[in-house]
Amino acid sequence: MTDNKKVNRRDFMKASAATAGLFSIVPRHVLGGVGNTAPSGKVSVAGVGIGGMGGGNLKAVCDPERDASQNEHIAALCDVDFAKADDVFKRYPQAERFKDFREMLDKMGDKIDACIIATPDHTHAITALESMKKGKHVYVQKPLTHSVYEARVLTEAARKYGKEFGVKTQMGNQGHSGEGCRLVCEWIWDGAIGEVREVHAFTNRPVWPQALLRPTETPAVPDTLDWDLWLGPAPERPYHPAYHPWKWRAWKDFGTGALGDMACHILDPVFWALKLKYATSVQGSYAKVCTEMWKHLEHPESYPMASKIHLEYPAREGLPPVKVSWYDGGIMPEIPEALESGRRMGNSDGGVLFIGDNGVLMCGCYGAEPQLVPYSKMRAYKRPQPSIPRVSTSHEMNWIEAIKDGKKEATSNFEIAGPFTEMVLMGNLSLAFPNKKILWDGENMNVTNLPDANALVNPKARAGWELVV
Repeated sequence: MTDNKKVNRRDFMKASAATAGLFSIVPRHVLGGVGNTAPSGKVSVAGVGIGGMGGGNLKAVCDPERDASQNEHIAALCDVDFAKADDVFKRYPQAERFKDFREMLDKMGDKIDACIIATPDHTHAITALESMKKGKHVYVQKPLTHSVYEARVLTEAARKYGKEFGVKTQMGNQGHSGEGCRLVCEWIWDGAIGEVREVHAFTNRPVWPQALLRPTETPAVPDTLDWDLWLGPAPERPYHPAYHPWKWRAWKDFGTGALGDMACHILDPVFWALKLKYATSVQGSYAKVCTEMWKHLEHPESYPMASKIHLEYPAREGLPPVKVSWYDGGIMPEIPEALESGRRMGNSDGGVLFIGDNGVLMCGCYGAEPQLVPYSKMRAYKRPQPSIPRVSTSHEMNWIEAIKDGKKEATSNFEIAGPFTEMVLMGNLSLAFPNKKILWDGENMNVTNLPDANALVNPKARAGWELVV
């Protein structure tokens, strides 16, 4: 240093990453860091939304029961419901505790490098964006966002803050780091079933109450819960246990239903192997509840019990047009004629059928190893040499490795996860206009034939919770 100006950690990290990759996690004593100081070479992580899946994500990067040399540093924990978060608080007693992620980001400052975000879907985007704006690496549970617009914002924000601060991103669809997704891609690209023009994907979800009317009771908010923070950008409504904990997935204001829960796993090899981006059209239909003869009960605020959705994609990168169909709530695609009796389609959570000109390939959920149909084709098939790099760690640690490396990207970074999430959420958009074919201009995020649908592409956020890049 040639002058007495204070070193800015963000600028220092940018300069360091550009210096032959010597180090990307700067020892905090170099920068005068205080408080929860992470050991040299450790990533200092904050967890936001830790009472459910977030606790598992944190354990993947720091498990007190394993050797400390394999762990990162948990510096802060944030959850709007301290009762739900209590077990995780006890696991990491040294971490500072917060209810408001904005307060956490302001107070912790450079004491944290990265945030693992596993809040309900409707607060993914605002939490991730504000974290990236402060130079934090982000791991966000699937689905990446609650709306198509939010997914586009996070994709572009990741590019912006990746260049500015070196931010590394990852969506929490763990199957993307698995062997099965890579095998699906390699086999399809090898021509194992010829050109694919038709895909059928299905799940056993929902496994929570769905197709519901808004509850009318107004029970007291639990003392440990900050309900206003839980609502975040969603419109105000009274607290009810029908929303929190966990059951929020059923409600359009908070969750993304069966699609949001499972399509980011099940459709992952479809999006990857077939090199998809934006659909040109989507059409959905769903099961209706009949309360009495000829009278159907509508549930405008909750997702349906079961649905079927079709997305159409144009020719791309030398591949033919393809139609992708989605089924949930017990609806299933037709069993391929070549599938042997007693042989299961997919696994307990769902699966995919790729229908090719020369055969059928099927796979289960979470990156399960694919199979050719009939099984005699599996025995005869000579697998191609691996062409996609393999991931030797957990999905979370793949992200940590990208942070430490500084040059590599995580396997499901937002450049990939953002457009993929848009695909998933277009399915939900179709359920608001059942039995109508929605024509989609993906580049401009615009429904061209049903103008009313565009309000759902970018729903209005509650005042004070708007996305500002």
